[in-house]
Amino acid sequence: MSASQSASRGSRPLSPHLQIYKPIPTMVMSIVHRITGVALYGGTLLFGWWLIAAASGPEYYAVVNGILGSWFGLLVMFGFTWALIHHMLGGLRHLAWDLGHLFDKHVATRMAWATLILSVTLTVAIWVIGAMVL
Repeated sequence: MSASQSASRGSRPLSPHLQIYKPIPTMVMSIVHRITGVALYGGTLLFGWWLIAAASGPEYYAVVNGILGSWFGLLVMFGFTWALIHHMLGGLRHLAWDLGHLFDKHVATRMAWATLILSVTLTVAIWVIGAMVL
């Protein structure tokens, strides 16, 4: 590295890390949107496993249903439901942005909070209705 490259490199500002920024709702929802997207891969594999078990016969279905019907399995499926709904609502929020709407700072912040609150509310409602039906 030449002296001029070293000098120019030292005078440039460094890119700040996440620890520098104060977490704001839109930033946190962006991170959570990415995390739920990754979680959907695992949940989709579990859902596929359950469907394959259902098609394989009653013995194998009973095994898989026993695992997914355990308290841990239900907790995972509850999380999958929340991730699915939260990711969908985040996608709708991004669609509105892609169409050029809801860019005002206070509106974007309210939409971030609404995404979180609505995803939790809808998840609980789906599970309560599902429990009442069964």
